[in-house]
Amino acid sequence: VQLQASGGGLVQPGDSLKLSCVVSGFTLNDLNMIWVRQAPGEEREAVSCIRSKGRITYYLDSIKGRFTISRDIANNTVSLQMNSLKPEDTAVYYCAADQRCSTAFVDEFDYWGQGTLVTVSS
Repeated sequence: VQLQASGGGLVQPGDSLKLSCVVSGFTLNDLNMIWVRQAPGEEREAVSCIRSKGRITYYLDSIKGRFTISRDIANNTVSLQMNSLKPEDTAVYYCAADQRCSTAFVDEFDYWGQGTLVTVSS
């Protein structure tokens, strides 16, 4: 099982970024996919989950209406479109895969990508 996250970078407040996570060793119909972020000096927090059957949850009030999770099953890719980025969105973003989606298990998800750094700064 491998998860390969990409798409991070340095952007200005108000800009957009699209993160992608390409998976191998399983299909997106098998496991839930979760985007998790960790800001400097902070604990990990789950951002959004798209379940194996397609249901979506956004966990953070601060990103609702700005971030959109999606998936392309044919290409084994999960994406996180991030619009109207704010400095407080600065973090390393990870994609994870697990049978669970709950934020209670944010440190226990089975499979993790390597993380991609998003820096929002003027």
